[in-house]
Amino acid sequence: MAPKTLTSTAIFFVLLVLLGCSATPTGARVRARQRPCKRMVFYFHDILYNGHNAKNATAAIVGAPAWGNTTILAGQNHFGNVVVFDDPITLDNNLHSHVVGRAQGFYLYDKKDIFTAWLGFSFVFNSTEHKGSINFAGADPLMNKTRDISVIGGTGEFFMARGVATLMTDALEGDVYFRLRADIKLYECW
Repeated sequence: MAPKTLTSTAIFFVLLVLLGCSATPTGARVRARQRPCKRMVFYFHDILYNGHNAKNATAAIVGAPAWGNTTILAGQNHFGNVVVFDDPITLDNNLHSHVVGRAQGFYLYDKKDIFTAWLGFSFVFNSTEHKGSINFAGADPLMNKTRDISVIGGTGEFFMARGVATLMTDALEGDVYFRLRADIKLYECW
C-alpha cells in the first residue's frame, strides 16, 4: 500500500508543478505583448517666473536651498528647488494653440551632481475632446532624450487609468521656458 500512496502523491505533485509551469506567463511578458488601449500625444508649456514675467508665468519656485532664492533657479543643477506649475496643454507644439487642458503639479530638483527632477502632476481636462484627469509620478532624468514616467490613475474618462508617459524636451529657452512632449500610452482603460 505504501508504494501506491507514494506514487499517487508523487503524480499529484508532478501535475501540480506542470500546471504551475503552464499557467499564464509572468505579468512582464504579458504586458510586453499587450497593445495600449489608448494612446495620446500632448504638449505642455512651462514658463517659470523670473521676477519680471508675472503676467505670463505658469510656474513658480516655492522652495529653494539656502544658497538660492525664489526667482532664480539655484546653481548645482538647481538642486533643492521645488517648483509648482499650472501649464497649458496643447495638441501641437505651438504655445498659442487651442488649450485642451492644464498640467498641474510640481517638480523638484533632487540631485546635486546630475541634472534631474522628480515629477508629480495631473493633466486636467475639461473640453469637448476630453473630460477628467490623468495622474503622473516619477523620476525625470532631464539629460536623457526620452524618459518614461508612470501613469498612476485618473478620473472621468480616464478613471483608474494605468500606463506610461514618454516625455521628451521639445524646446528649451534658458531657465525660463521649456516645452515637453508627452506620448501617453494607457494599458488599463475602464
